[in-house]
Amino acid sequence: MSTTSGSGRSSRTSTGETPHRAGAFDIRVFIASLIGIYGIVLLLVGLFGTSDTDIQKKADGLNINLLAGIGMIVVAALFLLWARLRPVVVPPHHEDA
Repeated sequence: MSTTSGSGRSSRTSTGETPHRAGAFDIRVFIASLIGIYGIVLLLVGLFGTSDTDIQKKADGLNINLLAGIGMIVVAALFLLWARLRPVVVPPHHEDA
């Protein structure tokens, strides 16, 4: 028998062990970190690495590095929010002997 908390997730197993969250080992955290790092790099390049003449010549007046960096940071934040709100619950280890 397992008991459930108010959120519908089991808080204890039949052996009395409490399942734990994957935490930093959740793949969504890794993906958010990589996207966030690339987003920060693009944001900095968009803010400090391009001149107005480069933007006018190459990108038709659109600072694509800045926009892509902001978009990637938003996506990374959404991944982290998703991992925080819906954590992966790791079942307790059972030894079969």
